[in-house]
Amino acid sequence: MSEQVLAMDDPQGFLGGLVEAARGRLPHQVAASALTVVRQRSLTDRLIGRDGSITAVSLVTRGSVMELTCSPAGEYAAETRRVVRGIVISKRSQPLREWLEVFALRLAVLAGEPVDSADTGAGAAALQKLGISVSGPTVSVSDDTVLADLRTLPFKLRGALPAAAATSTARIVELLLDTLPRVTGDPEAKAFAERTATVYLPDTLRAYLALPTEWARSHVYPDGGTPDRALLTQLEVLERAVSRMHEAAVRGDAEALLLNGRFLNDRFPDAGRSPTL
Repeated sequence: MSEQVLAMDDPQGFLGGLVEAARGRLPHQVAASALTVVRQRSLTDRLIGRDGSITAVSLVTRGSVMELTCSPAGEYAAETRRVVRGIVISKRSQPLREWLEVFALRLAVLAGEPVDSADTGAGAAALQKLGISVSGPTVSVSDDTVLADLRTLPFKLRGALPAAAATSTARIVELLLDTLPRVTGDPEAKAFAERTATVYLPDTLRAYLALPTEWARSHVYPDGGTPDRALLTQLEVLERAVSRMHEAAVRGDAEALLLNGRFLNDRFPDAGRSPTL
């Protein structure tokens, strides 16, 4: 099977490619009973005979239901439910990539393929064998659309970052959204704030998202740190600086804004040049 690269930024392409890959792996009768695709059909869809937009994909196996949903805004929610005699006894939300790897493993079991559950890399291998790879979200904040791009950034990153990093990123975004309109009258302060939004924050996130998923989860640096911890440390530095920038903007303290902007420029000297964690 040739590999499909599924982009999370394209929900219909992503979900459609996932369904196509799953149906291609399973015997027809198994796919018909185990795989469910929920679509929303508009009036136009009905008039021209189009299937409509996929809103959910679920896989039923013995004792569990895996479900991936996508909102109209492109927000993914991945969940696995334990079911006994038709009654849900527990449910667990999962990061999207983790859900996809377990989904691929369960497809392999349904297809009658041997699976080594003790192998920590089995999920990634099963996903690769399914014939798909997943590209991360496009992390870009443009000078021309900085406020709109910032607003959508946390939703694009849903499921792609560790929980603490996602929370920190959301706080940084909220601070920047309130800071930028306050500094429009000061060209230098405005430039520092915009550079934080368009360069420092996106570059920090891209450096982490470029790491192989399994490596990012399991790697330990010589000092005992991890990629997750390194990302969170950088975000914490950025959040403290943006918080100070926001406080100075609220007070109208131009000098504090400039000092803080220069701190960020010194702290992220390689921004815009493919920084590494």
